[in-house]
Amino acid sequence: MRIAISADDGRGLDSVVSPHFGRCPYFILVDMEEREVKQVQAITNPFYGNHQPGQVPGFINEQAVNVMLTGGMGRRAIDFFEQYNIHAATGAYGTVQQALEQYLGGQLQGAEPCKESVEHAHHHDHEHAPAEGEYEQDEAGRLREEIEMLKGQLDEATNRLDKLAQD
Repeated sequence: MRIAISADDGRGLDSVVSPHFGRCPYFILVDMEEREVKQVQAITNPFYGNHQPGQVPGFINEQAVNVMLTGGMGRRAIDFFEQYNIHAATGAYGTVQQALEQYLGGQLQGAEPCKESVEHAHHHDHEHAPAEGEYEQDEAGRLREEIEMLKGQLDEATNRLDKLAQD
C-alpha cells in the first residue's frame, strides 16, 4: 500500500503535515507492507504555486497512491479522489509519522471538505462547485487557514488533557 501525506517540508517521516492538500509544497510517499514502513520518499508538489481543479489529485494518482492523508482539502479534491478510487482522509496533523499512526490506529477515517471550501460553496450558486484552493488566493490566506486548523487542534488537545485530569 502506498500512502501520500501532504507536508510543509521534505524531511520524510519527520515532516510537518500540511493543513491543506492542494497548497502544500511536498508530498511524502510511504510504501507499507501490512503495518511496516518499507520506503519513504519526499516529492515536490509541481502545482504548489498555482493549480487548476483536478491537477493535484491527478498528480497523486500518477504516483500509484492508495491513500491520501492531509489536514484539509476542498470538496472538488475529495470528489476527484473518489473518482480515482483513492481513499482520502482529512484531519491529519503533527508529523507524517504521527499522521500514519493516526490512520493505522483508525483515528483518520474519511474526508470532509475544509471549512473555507464549505463557506465558499454557500456564497455561490449551489450548482457552482468551488475550485480547489479558490478561497485561498495568497500566502496570507494559507496562513490564516493554517492558524484556524492549529487553533482547532489546540482546542482538541486541551479537551483531551482536561478529560485526563478529571479521571
